[in-house]
Amino acid sequence: MKDDLYLELDSMDGTSGSQMNRREFLERAGSGIFLLFTIGDLSALAQDRQARSQQSLPTDFNAYLRIGEDGRVSCFTGKIEMGQGVVTSLAQMLADELDVSLGAVDMVMGDTDLCPWDRGTFGSLSTRMFGPPLRNAGAEGRRVLLELASEHLKTSVENLATENGEVFYKRNRQDKVSYAQLAKGKKIERHVPQVSVKKPSEFKIMSKPALRTDAQEKVTGKAKYAGDIQLPGMLYAKILRPPAHGAKLIDVDLSEAKQVKDVQIIKEGDFVAVLHKYPDVAEFALSKIKAKFDEPKSELDDKNIFDHLLKVAPEGRVVAKDGNLQAGETGAKAILEETYLNDYVAHAPIEPHTAVVKIEGNKAAVWASTQSPFGAREEVARELGFPPENVRVITPFVGGGFGGKTRNLQAVEAARLAKLSGKPVQVAWSRKEEFFYDSFRPAAVVKIKSGITDNGRMSFWDYHVYFAGERGSQQFYDIPHHSTIAHNASWVGAPGSHPFATGPWRAPANNTNTFARESQIDIMAAKAGIDPLEFRMQHLADKKMQRVLKTAAEKFEWRPAKAPSGRGYGIALGIDAGTYVAAIAEVRVNKATGKVQVKRVVCAQDMGLAINPEGATIQMEGCITMGLGYALGERIRFKGGEIFDLNFDTYEIPRFSWLPKIETIIIDNKDSDPQGGGEPAIVTMGGVLANAIYDAIGVRVFQLPMTPERIKEAINKA
Repeated sequence: MKDDLYLELDSMDGTSGSQMNRREFLERAGSGIFLLFTIGDLSALAQDRQARSQQSLPTDFNAYLRIGEDGRVSCFTGKIEMGQGVVTSLAQMLADELDVSLGAVDMVMGDTDLCPWDRGTFGSLSTRMFGPPLRNAGAEGRRVLLELASEHLKTSVENLATENGEVFYKRNRQDKVSYAQLAKGKKIERHVPQVSVKKPSEFKIMSKPALRTDAQEKVTGKAKYAGDIQLPGMLYAKILRPPAHGAKLIDVDLSEAKQVKDVQIIKEGDFVAVLHKYPDVAEFALSKIKAKFDEPKSELDDKNIFDHLLKVAPEGRVVAKDGNLQAGETGAKAILEETYLNDYVAHAPIEPHTAVVKIEGNKAAVWASTQSPFGAREEVARELGFPPENVRVITPFVGGGFGGKTRNLQAVEAARLAKLSGKPVQVAWSRKEEFFYDSFRPAAVVKIKSGITDNGRMSFWDYHVYFAGERGSQQFYDIPHHSTIAHNASWVGAPGSHPFATGPWRAPANNTNTFARESQIDIMAAKAGIDPLEFRMQHLADKKMQRVLKTAAEKFEWRPAKAPSGRGYGIALGIDAGTYVAAIAEVRVNKATGKVQVKRVVCAQDMGLAINPEGATIQMEGCITMGLGYALGERIRFKGGEIFDLNFDTYEIPRFSWLPKIETIIIDNKDSDPQGGGEPAIVTMGGVLANAIYDAIGVRVFQLPMTPERIKEAINKA
């Protein structure tokens, strides 16, 4: 990632890369060899963006890379790095196709003046959507370099080969020319056609474990985050917050706060902020403000929210359907009907929402912790009344997002205060603010009615998901009569559905849907008296899923037994972002306390070509660890608009003492396109632990998280 976070506002004439056409870009970009290419359908992207922002995309490219006069390769992308590792995996793809070392690639990410427009970083899309055209551009760049070297060395391309940033004679390695020499003093442009990329047998960098290129910066503390940005004259802002969502400020006394030396107080309508050159002084002054709020009355809380959601749910949309449910129900020997719930869950990233804004004349620079730098640019531009091309967003490293940093409220607040104060301003949310203003994973309900025949076959599947969304709801088992319907097939929900903001949370909807589906599959297996692994294999026609499950089972050394066996073993399968995943877990449950200790998790996934197996393994381990949280402890308690869980003293994320032995297997599938690796393993954790708990104690919990209190309650009811 580019180190210089303090690029001047007039860099590249202050013109945003997303607004430039090919000619303007090349006029400003200096010397080198440029590969211009497209990600996605330009016309569709233009329509999408124009509908949202009334701006247009360039008509001929929306991504590019440059081979510079120093031989270094720069990749410019609107994607950002927030811990998922694409700063390394994208560089690996480019380095391999261009035949340069990984260390010769610079990733310039999330800078709206230097990088092409991008929707944002989410959905495990970076590698599988940006990767293929990036590889194509790298392959074209290598072909261009071979052509230039052919002229330079006065021989045909067929006599030449490339390696480590050089072109050389195949028969005489000493007769060579470097990429730097070929690029020097030139300005060469290529609009990338579809070309042949390397075969897996030719890979030198892809599919090989690589140390993350940002590792040293992060472990030594050199990595810059938005909160590390310090500008001359910058003020730290602390903002007066309401006690509950929907509360209105009716009276405020600023007299005591004004007595604090050098404090600047801003009040615009009901927006009140305290600014100072030291954040602790600003915090102290804020504590001196006396405010009264009118809080709305609401009886909604974390207990009755599910009844409310079912009452306000709209008509559903058919996601998948085949056969005839009535015929399937008629042929069933046993019919099982269950309801599954999940609470609101916070994103709880290590780094809270932070932004710094500096305004000079009619231009603004923004350093923001965001998953959507171009979205932040448009929001800040609206707040300041500037054209978007006059706002530059620079995205440093982002300390976790998980879907929660797609909104940019802190950037808008910083922009507003920078305009009103006339100084650069940093807004860094406190942990309390982070929890209060988070767009939570929505509370959701899943209702499943299913049946089995007298020979243990699933006969029908009637699935309804409310407010989670449809991702992961499409079951992949062999069931002749099935229907899947999503009611509000979005995590946002209709106005009035939720008492506060909701939004995507790592693998949106799929955690909820996989928990419900895999729990119901286990219930049916138990009813049929069949081992849960065998039951799944009997109902899987998908060879890829069969292979993933078999691989996990062999590693776990699974032995068939009907549940509950007392062993505490559980299985769950899922598909997310094109990746197939199987998890098998072993747990121990203390019946007296309801506490669950996860002893072991084996996880296998087929993600197609794994660009960086080391990075993919880290992501799997991270998903499993984070998944323990939503499965066993994480939830938001509330009443009306008041949030009760505002820090980690009551909101329980996984601790080191929770961690099991984690074993991961990435199935070798180099001939398939790379798929998502940032989220798939997390989707199975709710289901695999619910099934393991049942196998351990014969009691099933139908609501996430499965806290000790809920497990004890289930034991008492049983």
